[in-house]
Amino acid sequence: MPYWRCFYHVVWATKYRQPTMTSALQPIIYAAIQQKTEQMRGRVLAINSVDDHIHVAVSLPPAIAIARWVGDAKGLATYAVNGNAPALETTFRWQDGYGVVTFGEKQFPYVEKYIANQRQHHQQGTTDDRLETMDEDDPAG
Repeated sequence: MPYWRCFYHVVWATKYRQPTMTSALQPIIYAAIQQKTEQMRGRVLAINSVDDHIHVAVSLPPAIAIARWVGDAKGLATYAVNGNAPALETTFRWQDGYGVVTFGEKQFPYVEKYIANQRQHHQQGTTDDRLETMDEDDPAG
C-alpha cells in the first residue's frame, strides 16, 4: 500500500442557503458523511456546520477524486436526512457547488479550530474567506 497524506477542507451549502441544517439534523448528516468517508478509506478529521452550510476536514487516498467524495457524501447525507426525518416541511437538499482547499499537516490545527468555531466566526464576522468560498454555480458539484 502506498504512503499518502492528502488533506482537504471542503465547504458546501444547503439548497438556496436555506437554514435547514438544524441541530436535530446535524448528527444524521455528520454520521452519513463519516460513513461514506470510511467506505472510501478516508478519515473525517473535523466536521461542523451552521444552519446553511457545512465544513469538513477530510483525508482521502489519492485514488479518490475529491469531486466524487463530495458528491457521494452529499448524496448519502441527503438520503439519510430524508429517510430519517419524515417530519420535515420540505425535502432536504444541497446546492450543487462546493469549495475545496488543500492543506498540510502543519496547518491542521488552524483548520480544526476554524471548523470547531463556526458559529463564533459567523456571529463575530471573523470568517476566513479562503475557507468559506464555494462555487455555487458549479454544475459538476
